[in-house]
Formats: sequence, C-alpha cells, structure tokens
Amino acid sequence: MKRPTHQPALPCRATGLNTAAGRRDHTMIQLAVTTVLRVSELTALTPQDIHLGTGPHVACTGKGRKRRITPPDPTTVTTIHRYLSSLQADPPLLLSTRTGTRISTDAVASRLSQHASGAARCCPKLDAKNVTPHTLRHTAAMRLLHAGIDITVIAPWLGHESIETTQIYLHADMSTNERALARTTPTGIKTDRYKPASDKLLAFLQGP
Repeated sequence: MKRPTHQPALPCRATGLNTAAGRRDHTMIQLAVTTVLRVSELTALTPQDIHLGTGPHVACTGKGRKRRITPPDPTTVTTIHRYLSSLQADPPLLLSTRTGTRISTDAVASRLSQHASGAARCCPKLDAKNVTPHTLRHTAAMRLLHAGIDITVIAPWLGHESIETTQIYLHADMSTNERALARTTPTGIKTDRYKPASDKLLAFLQGP
C-alpha cells in the first residue's frame, strides 16, 4: 500500500518531552494525525493494540464494536516505541490519566487546545485556527487523499462503512476542487482575467 510521509501535527516543543504528560500528549497527537483514529478509539487503546515489529500497525475497536487495523508511519512507530520505553509499568491503557484511568474527550480537547496555543508562539497562524481532535483526524484523511490514496482505501481506514461518508473529505478539499476545475479548461487556450478596452467602458458598466 502506498503510504504518505507524515510529520507531527505540532512541534515537539509544544507538548514538551520532559514530563510524562508531555510524552503522552505528543504520542497521542502523533497517533491522531497519522492513523486517522477517532478520539474515542485513541483513548481506548491498550499497549496490546500496538504492534511495532514487522508490518507495524495499530488495532482498535471502532463503532459497532468492529475491529480494524491502521498502519502508522515510521515517525509514529519511533514515537510510540520511545513512549512505551519511558513507561515505568505496563499500564492497562496506552494513553491514560496520572491515576491510570481513561482520558475523557473533553480532556483531550483541552490538552490539544493548550498545546496549540503553545505552538502558536512558533507558528502564529495557529492563533486563527480552531484545532480540535477531529481536526487532526481530518488532517490525516486529507494527507492520505493528497498522497494519491484512493477513496475506497481511505474509507475503511477511517472506519466508514460507506464511501459516501468519506466523500465529505473530498468536498472539503478546495485544492481538489481547483484541480477538477483546471481540467475543464480547453487545451491550448491561455486563460486570463477580462480587461476592459477603455476606462469609458468600465465607467459605463459601474454606472447606475
């Protein structure tokens, strides 16, 4: 399967790797932006769901209690391996609170917002962005699409039963729409903006 090269969603300095919470959050964000898992699927992962040997993959239980497998990229494999090596014990959950309980959806959103604000110091454009857990899932799906992965492959990767559900990513992708429009331009014809022949014509068109 053709697989795109992914980069972490936010710089490492945004989450910080010198604390257990920072390493957990960095791993969580890396997983979210490369494996297209839902936030509920992420927080339910156990160490046994992670397979880093030959044919690395992450197994998760999605909607309808259906199991599916998503392959992480090499950067994510390295991130998970380092994270697992940093754990003091074998926890029941891969990503958990300090007391070992499951992280709530609201807590994930809050941590992500906090790290996005921190990353905005290096990337000011993030100030205008509303970064949510679904944003990371959407970003992962769009990267697959831009890498040339067929939508029939992306759909099960996302856990969608119908390709129609996955179509929302196509409709949301402006660059895809622009490329489609570009294909409708007759070949051999140079396109340009209309320019009026004279100022009088422009004044006439703008007049009452």
